[in-house]
Amino acid sequence: MTITDRARRLRTWLGELFRFGTVGLVAYVVDIGLMNLLRFGPGELLGHKPLTAKVVSVSVAVLVAWLGNRHWTFAHKRGPRTAAARSRELVQFVAVNLVGMAIGVGCLAVSHYLLGLTSPLADNISANGVGLVLGTAFRYLAYRYWVFTGDDAAAPPPPAPPVAAPSSGPAASEPR
Repeated sequence: MTITDRARRLRTWLGELFRFGTVGLVAYVVDIGLMNLLRFGPGELLGHKPLTAKVVSVSVAVLVAWLGNRHWTFAHKRGPRTAAARSRELVQFVAVNLVGMAIGVGCLAVSHYLLGLTSPLADNISANGVGLVLGTAFRYLAYRYWVFTGDDAAAPPPPAPPVAAPSSGPAASEPR
């Protein structure tokens, strides 16, 4: 592999990571905003149910992430455009996000119920800080290596290397 190939692969990976981070940031804002709205907003709909609030907020954020990752971050790695392939991808995406959600909710449960840290700040640090970082790392790796693993069939082929035109001189017809 040449240095140019490595540089191109690095640029491609960094672009993918940037898109993943951007989609994740939007989903993060949805997750944190909705969790806090449900817990501490008008009427405190789920004020005494931090785990339920987190499950609802993560579920909505997953829908945002699905759209962004499917159609932007990993669009070049999606599988064949068949109903079966889309269904498989969706089931795997949901499974990955259930594990990612369990990581975040687990961090919140340990902090809130085992450690007794029940303030709004403690809930946010455990669920939206520690849990989110661990869950995000898991999600990226799972999306990249398990969910979006298409064969790039929909991507245009790379350009062919230039072919030199045959010369018309006598040396061109001689065997080499």
